[in-house]
Amino acid sequence: VVGFLVGEKVEGSSFLFDASIQGPAITHIPQVPVPFWFTLAIAIGALELRRAENGWVAPEDLPIGKPGLLLDSYVPGDLGFDPLGLKPSDAEEFNEMATRELQNGRLAMLAAAGFLAQEA
Repeated sequence: VVGFLVGEKVEGSSFLFDASIQGPAITHIPQVPVPFWFTLAIAIGALELRRAENGWVAPEDLPIGKPGLLLDSYVPGDLGFDPLGLKPSDAEEFNEMATRELQNGRLAMLAAAGFLAQEA
């Protein structure tokens, strides 16, 4: 959100992509070099593969008729990454924090839609 709001104000002074991204914020994405998108896709794919290996029962161990079965030890949203130690130890508290995060994400998506509608 911040990048969308101030992106046009710092034009030409960014360290990313040799400051070659210019113009209105709505036109920035097509200006990003293609190798960046390949690198991003590979990184996202690797992280999603890791999540799938940690969360789902291996295909060879699946009971018949139950595709996509989650492991009993897997909690959706708990990827084991908590360098600041902010994850609550209580399951109910964790679920409450996860709900807050989902609501915050939904609000951010509405804000982004507003930005795009204003630029269009």
